[in-house]
Amino acid sequence: MTMDASESTLPTELADRRPALLRGWRPWAIAGAALLLLWLVFRGGKKDTAANPAGRPVPVSVAQARKGDMAVRLSGLGTVTALSNVTVKSRVDGQLVRVDFTEGQLVHEGQQLAEIDPRPFKVQLMQAEGQFAKDNAAYQNAKADLARLEGLVKQGIISRQQLDTQVSSVAQYEAALKSDQAQVESAKLNLVYSRVTAPIAGRVGLRLVDVGNMVRATDGTGLVTIAPIQPINVVFSVPADSIQKVLAQNAKATKLTVEAWDRDLRTRLASGTLSAIDNQVDPGTGTVRLKALFSNGDKALFPNQFVNAQLLVDTLRGVVIVPTVAVQRSPQSSFVYVVKGDGTVELRTVEIEGTDGDDTAVSKGLSGGEIIVTDGLEKLRPGSKVALPKAPGAKG
Repeated sequence: MTMDASESTLPTELADRRPALLRGWRPWAIAGAALLLLWLVFRGGKKDTAANPAGRPVPVSVAQARKGDMAVRLSGLGTVTALSNVTVKSRVDGQLVRVDFTEGQLVHEGQQLAEIDPRPFKVQLMQAEGQFAKDNAAYQNAKADLARLEGLVKQGIISRQQLDTQVSSVAQYEAALKSDQAQVESAKLNLVYSRVTAPIAGRVGLRLVDVGNMVRATDGTGLVTIAPIQPINVVFSVPADSIQKVLAQNAKATKLTVEAWDRDLRTRLASGTLSAIDNQVDPGTGTVRLKALFSNGDKALFPNQFVNAQLLVDTLRGVVIVPTVAVQRSPQSSFVYVVKGDGTVELRTVEIEGTDGDDTAVSKGLSGGEIIVTDGLEKLRPGSKVALPKAPGAKG
């Protein structure tokens, strides 16, 4: 195969032209890189200008500090507990013939709850009374014989020994009567115990034994349980580092108020007073258990119900109150951003006296009526311009 001379020289020419082509592109690449660098610098400069206090105003939300009184509370998840939980048991052995309560019913002390078959106990009572009557008749006869023998002894008709024997017989009958009387009282008591009554007032639980079953005084389960609900306790925990303040306030004459709220903190269920403080810190949680007593007049609290307990520890008088979200904290101090008249913000160091959920009490560094920033804080620096939200109905 033959090759043309022009074709044989083509690869050599391309190889000779490649360095020239590369040399032609280099100025364009350098120029493009320079333009990209200038664009990045310009863009960064715009960002710096936006973050600069002299740049565009930062949109924020604000609130007005107000002066007044603020309650200081400690909150904790609590459990409603009955003052006691009584298991109602039969005091006698027999067949359960009647149940006189409805499950979940409120009962009063002494109310009949059930009945054990009373017939065996009535029979026992009749037997005891019959034995008493029999021994009493013998006793009366022995006393009459003793009176006659005493007269005969005085007349010298019988010996003193016969009189002493009769005296002993009378004493024996007296002892028998006392035993008979005890048997009568025991039989009466068993008959009374065949009626099972409520030992305390409260709410009965679910029935544990059905009619027709044999029950015994030694049964462990019992017939039903009763939990008193008026009054009722709430047991809750507070942080251990707050307990000294609680102890100091509790030592005063007035009882500390405790409120029970639902789990969503939307509805207040009841108001009571602090009744007890545990004597140790739970090492697992770092908390101390407290107990509050509630009258529970409207029966809003139910045993084993979960509630949010709020303990009123103190009331701060004449303090400046701000939203808690407005207060920022650094390792050295607490501060807020105050909006000045020229639309810029000032970083103001404040002293915090107490916090109650959404509100914080400021004791120094802020005056009532001043406007503080509550949202958009992360974009602010001292001197930043801010854009305040428009009032409802405002135009433009």
